[in-house]
Amino acid sequence: MTDNAAPAPPRPSNWNLPNALTMLRIVLVPFFIWFFLADAAAYGWWRWAAVVLFLVAIYTDKLDGDIARARGLITSFGKIADPIADKLLIGSALIMLSAVGELWWWVTILMLVREVGITALRFVVIRYGVMAASGGGKLKTVLQTVAIFLFLLPVTPAVPWLSVAALVVMLAALAVTVVTGIDYLIKAGQLRSAGRGAA
Repeated sequence: MTDNAAPAPPRPSNWNLPNALTMLRIVLVPFFIWFFLADAAAYGWWRWAAVVLFLVAIYTDKLDGDIARARGLITSFGKIADPIADKLLIGSALIMLSAVGELWWWVTILMLVREVGITALRFVVIRYGVMAASGGGKLKTVLQTVAIFLFLLPVTPAVPWLSVAALVVMLAALAVTVVTGIDYLIKAGQLRSAGRGAA
């Protein structure tokens, strides 16, 4: 009897453009920190350079995902490295803003605890199944990005309505961060219970 089953498609190599963009985002993080700290108080050209670098890094996040999906280049390395790169960028921006007194530390700490905690939780429950990113999680990332961008802008402190907008978006990002964190905890519990029940 002849086996007519089609051979499985080859796995994409880790050496591809989306993964290169992810690694580029990681490499950009220390330069972003350097540019930010070089001009944190003066709100001058180095601060603008930090803003541009942040935007470039954020764009690589969208670009690598689009290319990976369009060309079938999704890899295990990319699944791990991509969220790590995102958290390094967002986390470093939050820490820098708090370090220079532009953002309350408790906001940064809550966001970082949620990000690190949920990432660790994904690894804990991975034997029971994968916790996919939710719509709320994607909204959280968008709000965090917009809020950080507004806080980073050198002109924000001098424009009252922009300062208010930055604060409102940041608090909205914090609210969504906490709510989605709780939602992921519930999902992780359900996934673990279902996995144990099936065993």
